[in-house]
Amino acid sequence: MDSKRLVRVSKFLSLHLRHQPADLGLTLEPGGWVPVADLLAGAACAGFRVTPDELIEIVRSSDKQRFAFDPTGTKIRANQGHSAKVDLQLEATEPPAELYHGTAAPALDAIRAEGLKKMARHHVHLSPDTATAARVGSRHGRLVVLSVDAAAMHDAGHVFFRSVNGVWLVDAVPPEYLRFIESPGTPP
Repeated sequence: MDSKRLVRVSKFLSLHLRHQPADLGLTLEPGGWVPVADLLAGAACAGFRVTPDELIEIVRSSDKQRFAFDPTGTKIRANQGHSAKVDLQLEATEPPAELYHGTAAPALDAIRAEGLKKMARHHVHLSPDTATAARVGSRHGRLVVLSVDAAAMHDAGHVFFRSVNGVWLVDAVPPEYLRFIESPGTPP
């Protein structure tokens, strides 16, 4: 399938399965699930036709595993990243000792002062390794990778969740748990 088309469909799915389900007449069920038939019908009514084969290809080929089908293949969801109200049915999980967050250099002053905030999303997203954090953070401008002392946060009572695609989620990361990793051209 055409890679540009798959990117367009993936962005459409992200918008509507994470942020604006009502625009397609969708209601997110617990866990963020929606019936595939409802999604396809809503997309068609919005003038953006998506085929079942395109959905299958996007779920199968996404390097970040943004979307998933339920075991029956009749429902689909975004795995995390929601701003729409939904019960994601996540279970608290003990994190590894260290996690990472990629961001843009202009955000450093605010992060140093206030830490990482979830903003309009349900959680702050953290990566299990620096390479993933760098890939995520590089989308936002000049890259900075932050190290998060997840073990100390967990010991202090912060609750962590892990989505099915390996993204670590937490309500916030106070600045005292952050260490700024030098990135090329960025002051620590």
